[in-house]
Amino acid sequence: MANALNVLGTELQICCGSPVTGWHRNGKCETDSNDRGVHVVCAEMTEEFLEFTKSRGNDLSTPAPMFNFPGLKSGDRWCLCVSRWQEALDAGVAPPVILPATEESTLKYVSLDKLKQNALDVGL
Repeated sequence: MANALNVLGTELQICCGSPVTGWHRNGKCETDSNDRGVHVVCAEMTEEFLEFTKSRGNDLSTPAPMFNFPGLKSGDRWCLCVSRWQEALDAGVAPPVILPATEESTLKYVSLDKLKQNALDVGL
């Protein structure tokens, strides 16, 4: 199997290894047909986003030891569902995107221009 690509057309980079993120829990925002949430957007968490997603029924800040999940805090990176990221963008609270670690299938849902406008400056 070929290496997954990011939205820039290069090899997909690791989003976060601590805490370990990704649909496959390998640190990368890779997806497959079983990933109904399409967890492909690597983003750096902000307090505003964590509060927003909690208000929408997806609490990412509270630890869940039974799932080996420490809970996220501002500054952590995590693979988000593309629809939740878009929803947060529409609400004005989207966390910044890490383009080299955001999987290319994101482009089916969000334009590269929109991603770049909301990207963390990583020397692009």
